[in-house]
Amino acid sequence: MDKSIRVIALPVYGGKIVAEVRYDLASANDLAMTEETEKSDFDEALLSVWRQALVERKKRVLLGDDSYPVRHTAKSKLAQVDFEFAGQRIRGLEQNPATGSRWAELARKGAKVMQFLINGRYVAAISDAKITHFSRTK
Repeated sequence: MDKSIRVIALPVYGGKIVAEVRYDLASANDLAMTEETEKSDFDEALLSVWRQALVERKKRVLLGDDSYPVRHTAKSKLAQVDFEFAGQRIRGLEQNPATGSRWAELARKGAKVMQFLINGRYVAAISDAKITHFSRTK
């Protein structure tokens, strides 16, 4: 019988797995932490949305049992997907290549770039299957 409990910390902001904590109840003193998993469920969800919307150009994105429409912005016709993950409403928005950001420069060079927002804050961007997470600044 396994007498240990596995606890996974999921911060509300961003939904990334921070650490895995394993506590051995039998000895009551063995506490071990492992490094953050390379690809969390959150990262997998973002990559899936990016891939389906920009690479495969699907009209609907499937995440688990849920399906979300891929809409396009009125002015620039950029792909936009509003979806839910771990109770958070997230928007994936294709990068506008006409702006002056470094992400726009990548898009102008042909990269498939999508930015992700939670409550109007940019939390991550994906460019050609590489994820960059943005931290909060004060």
